[in-house]
Amino acid sequence: MNSTTGFKNVSAVDVNKIMNDSDVQIIDVRESYEWAMGHIPTASLISLQTIPANLDQLDKDKKIVVVCASGGRSMSASNFLAGQGYEVYNMVGGMMGWSFATVR
Repeated sequence: MNSTTGFKNVSAVDVNKIMNDSDVQIIDVRESYEWAMGHIPTASLISLQTIPANLDQLDKDKKIVVVCASGGRSMSASNFLAGQGYEVYNMVGGMMGWSFATVR
């Protein structure tokens, strides 16, 4: 884990491999209109600005993978969540780097 950020960066390939694991929770921090254009099948939508109010939707016993469009918002969310004590993984490149199946 990177000691300066408190979270790990992972690739879309890594996320695709673990997305169905029972100990992984994928959080998409984009806006609802972006989510509607396509998202990772096992992801939940919690837009970036609503994360502090929705911590009850996150499981501290699971690895939290955070995704956005290109990686910027997910990095901000990852930093915040790591500070709250979650085990966090930021998907580098966001949905722009996701070449696997999506749902709408």
